[in-house]
Amino acid sequence: MAFGWIEEQAEVRRRSGLVRTLRPRPAESPLLDLASNDYLGLARHPEVTAGAADAARAWGGGSTGSRLVTGTTELHAELERELADFCGFEAALVFSSGYAANLAAVTALAPHGSLIVSDAGNHASLIDGCRLARGITQVVGHADPQAVRKALGTHEGPAVLVSDTVFSVDGDAAPLAELAGACREHGAGLVVDDAHGLGVLGAGGRGAAYAAGLAGAGDVVVTVTLSKSLGSQGGAVLGPARVIDHLVNAARTFIFDTGLAPAAAGAALAALRLLRREPERAARAREVADELHARLTAAGLHSVRPDAAVVSVRAPSPEGAVHWAADCRAAGLAVGCFRPPSVPDGISRLRLTARADLSGAQIERAVRVIGETRP
Repeated sequence: MAFGWIEEQAEVRRRSGLVRTLRPRPAESPLLDLASNDYLGLARHPEVTAGAADAARAWGGGSTGSRLVTGTTELHAELERELADFCGFEAALVFSSGYAANLAAVTALAPHGSLIVSDAGNHASLIDGCRLARGITQVVGHADPQAVRKALGTHEGPAVLVSDTVFSVDGDAAPLAELAGACREHGAGLVVDDAHGLGVLGAGGRGAAYAAGLAGAGDVVVTVTLSKSLGSQGGAVLGPARVIDHLVNAARTFIFDTGLAPAAAGAALAALRLLRREPERAARAREVADELHARLTAAGLHSVRPDAAVVSVRAPSPEGAVHWAADCRAAGLAVGCFRPPSVPDGISRLRLTARADLSGAQIERAVRVIGETRP
């Protein structure tokens, strides 16, 4: 029977407690949300939703084509200029998702004969970029500059290191300055995914590369998503103008994909401008993360100290994590549930979002629910 193997794999997932299901949420939910990636609380901000609505009215419901045909509007160009300026880079290129941006950056900057050094904790989009690229990939230990040096030292020719800036499972940050130093010793480029750093790290939320003094460097390329701190959807690559020009001509997920919908571009631009006016939102997100970690630790839970706005709490097993998250939901709290294969170390976790708009009472409530429902 065609696709008969699917049921076999489904049974393996069922036995392992790893079945994933979709859970449509209503427009208005009674749950306290610590599961989304809305770090700055902007997804429903009136200025952001107005930006989406205004863009849709002006430009239509969709971009109507690929960026190289009809999919590039004046709004896309405006967003790219302001995003590059805010983060301290020469140029930017907007994609339909952060996933597409990562695929573009890795595949277009790792030609045949090149070496790609990839952190063991990287996001799936970077891993898939490595798989699709024509270069040879070598995976190195997590956040280990010495391992990067060793890998780069074995190769002659073009090379690039790819890494998250903030890892989405535990919320720990990569040692960007040290990684950049290792790359420069060997003439390699550095490509980093700042999905969880933009809006949270750096002065006023300008990102991890800005915080590390790497913004605008000719050998550094940064990818970001518009769907987390900016409360919209889409992604972008930031870097030297010559790199961005190369992506326009060589990145398949740019050339052959429909452009980002105008509503998403308008929402992201409104959120970016709001962040410029209210830079304290970034600091507040970090404060909330630190408070969540301190309270969870004081309650006897195993929480990794956060470097940005991701706070994780270890669970005893995949099944335990699922039940824990379900019990939290029943008590009115939405939390993320990370299990294998989403976690590279095989340890299941609850994943919490430290949103800038959380009140002290909401933080206290979240910690109480998590503690009372622990397996």
